[in-house]
Amino acid sequence: MRSQLWARLPPELQERVDALVTSGRKFEAVKTIYDSIHEPSRPGLHECQILVAERHAALGRRFHRSPTPPLDLEALTDKVQVLARRPAAIEVLWDGDSEGWFVLLLAIMINPRAEHHLATVQHGTDLRVFNGSVPPWPEAAEASAIGKALAERFGVPFHFASPETPDDEAPRWWDIEQASGM
Repeated sequence: MRSQLWARLPPELQERVDALVTSGRKFEAVKTIYDSIHEPSRPGLHECQILVAERHAALGRRFHRSPTPPLDLEALTDKVQVLARRPAAIEVLWDGDSEGWFVLLLAIMINPRAEHHLATVQHGTDLRVFNGSVPPWPEAAEASAIGKALAERFGVPFHFASPETPDDEAPRWWDIEQASGM
């Protein structure tokens, strides 16, 4: 292991970090390392990330997230039907983490403004960007198709501001509706 940081961690913290890494909670492992060492010898976040990557490799884990299961329109319809009230819209939006981009399928409410998570769709890590397998983004296509069908079932608008390109700052449905005088 190239990182000198591992040797600085007490054995109980090493066990905690390995447990987080093997359970796929790498971001929490980075934070655990970072929070455990106090100034002035605290490592930078980048150094903590390098250590977690090294532990990931040492433990025989790969930086690979399994694709989420295919969306089930009937199951999602059931999820929407049990909400306290009918949604104002169905929306898909991009989000991301340290492993890559994914899309969220949401039921949007107004008065009061709220969003209900229906599903997360991810078909791999951002390694796909480097090996040329995206675009197109299959998670965007899947969430778009199911989201449109779900919106049709409930007679509400469907919104996906950036289906072709990951953009976690794309305009939200309620921002566009508010601008048009909702």
